[in-house]
Amino acid sequence: MTVRTIRLELARSPEFPEGNASRGYEFKAPLTDDGSLDHDAWSKVRKDCTFRRFWNGQAEETGHLVHARGNRWMFHYDGVTHDDGEEDEPIFKFDRHHFVEGEYVSITEHDGGMQTFRVASVR
Repeated sequence: MTVRTIRLELARSPEFPEGNASRGYEFKAPLTDDGSLDHDAWSKVRKDCTFRRFWNGQAEETGHLVHARGNRWMFHYDGVTHDDGEEDEPIFKFDRHHFVEGEYVSITEHDGGMQTFRVASVR
């Protein structure tokens, strides 16, 4: 089983018509052959499944990819509680995504708004 590094960059939006490569997430996770998250493998390597949130103009934040009941995946920030009292950012239907370059993923941000990100690389 190989842990992959997946880079997500902010996708096109009204504010950023071309997207924004300096805003996003980079995380490590085991993937199946088709690019889906491998829950069974994750349970064996969860300590290695880290992430970082990079957002130009803001301090970088880090944490771990976690799995919760109901087949929900989240980014759990290490030692950080945001204004809304949450430490986690839920990821919309992460269990159904295929992490291959060019695909899109939606993440609920700190402010409760959902942002769309493009899979920029998987290595």
